Amino acid sequence: MLETEKNYVYVGKKPFMNYVTGVVMQFTTKGAQEVTIRARGQFIGRAVDVAEVASKRFLEGTVKVAGIEIGSEEFQNEMGRKVRVSSIEITLKKDPQ
Repeated sequence: MLETEKNYVYVGKKPFMNYVTGVVMQFTTKGAQEVTIRARGQFIGRAVDVAEVASKRFLEGTVKVAGIEIGSEEFQNEMGRKVRVSSIEITLKKDPQ
């Protein structure tokens, strides 16, 4: 895998365990060294929960939180107004034991 290649899981409206499974699959079947969980707005809390469940329950002892970035994104909504929404990126990394 290239060093610049990133594995992302975008958290949204799907059932919670779909995202946890996605993260676990990236590490186990794709052999990823690093996975970034991204979310914005109302889904930020869900992204934090996905990271916690994946790293502490399913991948305990093998994966740790390597970094957290917060910010905001601006885009146009359906009515044409510019809207600013908070965003988060949580990076999980394999623990080199």
